Amino acid sequence: MSSQTPPSDPLIAELAALPSLDLDAVRLCWRRLTRRPAPPGLRRDLLARLLAYEMQVRAYGGLSRETARMLDRLAAGADPTQTLEGDRARRLQPGTQLTREHDGQIHRVTVTTAGYLWNDTTYTSLSPIAEAITGTRWNGPRFFGLREKSRPGSEGAVRRPLSEPSSQQRRERVS
Repeated sequence: MSSQTPPSDPLIAELAALPSLDLDAVRLCWRRLTRRPAPPGLRRDLLARLLAYEMQVRAYGGLSRETARMLDRLAAGADPTQTLEGDRARRLQPGTQLTREHDGQIHRVTVTTAGYLWNDTTYTSLSPIAEAITGTRWNGPRFFGLREKSRPGSEGAVRRPLSEPSSQQRRERVS
C-alpha cells in the first residue's frame, strides 16, 4: 500500500505529470486542450506552465473582470501606485490586522466579515475608529495608511512615501 493517497481531483494528477513530459508531449496536450497548435518557439518549461494555467482556468475559472481590467491598465503604462492604491482598501480580507501607533499607544484593528473590530466593538468603517483614537475627524483609510496623505495634483501638497516619518516623528526620534 502506498504512503500517498491518490489525488481525488484528476486535474491535480494531470498538473503533476506535466514536468515529466517532453516538448512534443506538451505540444500535443496543448493542441488537445486548445484545439490549436502550440505557440512556436516556446521552451518546454514555459509551454508547460502556460498549459497548466489554461487547464486551471478551464477547471476553476479565470481572472475576474476587475483584475483583468487592472492588469490591462498596468500593461498600458498606467502608474502602478495610483492603479493599485484604490484597490488596496477594497481588498482587505477578513483576518487582516491594521496597526497604527498614535500618542505612544499601539492600536490594532482586525478586519472581519461584519466590518472592523477595535476594542471589542465592531465598526462598519475605519473613520469612526480613527476619530475615537485621535479625538478629531479623520479619513479612516488614510489614518491607517491605506491611502496617500494628499491627492495627486492638489496644490501645495507635498507627497512622500507613507513609510517616511513626518517631521514631528523625526524630532521625537532624535530628541
